[in-house]
Amino acid sequence: MNTTFMARKEDIEHKWYVLDAAGKPLGRLATEAAVILRGKHRPIFTPHVDTGDNVIIINAEKVVLTGNKLDQKMYYRHSGYPGGLKEMTYRQLMAKKPEEAVRKAVVGMLPHTKLGAVMAQKLKVYSGMDHPHKAQKPELWEK
Repeated sequence: MNTTFMARKEDIEHKWYVLDAAGKPLGRLATEAAVILRGKHRPIFTPHVDTGDNVIIINAEKVVLTGNKLDQKMYYRHSGYPGGLKEMTYRQLMAKKPEEAVRKAVVGMLPHTKLGAVMAQKLKVYSGMDHPHKAQKPELWEK
């Protein structure tokens, strides 16, 4: 009788990967990062277990938005008070907080559950080349 393999959290060793965002389209970078965070690149992927790895994204300021998305795509947030809706274009967001634009794109591709929140905590985004995770010995992700 064949049984389906189910990974357990004790069996999983989480690695660290570095993704370089320089010159890559935002959506393509976000899908790569989301696949790694979910663990879909591993043969032991199990949907209800965190089988993913840690992801460090560097050069977030150099990510590319194709077409007219810089001026037409909007970033919204709400303060919680009546009339508290704030909006800005992605051109303004990329000038102000490029890490937030990349983080929002990646987290939007993860499950919107408690497990997705755990996966989102394993994402580290930096606007420049430097990151403080050298001790984890991250590998460069090449696809």
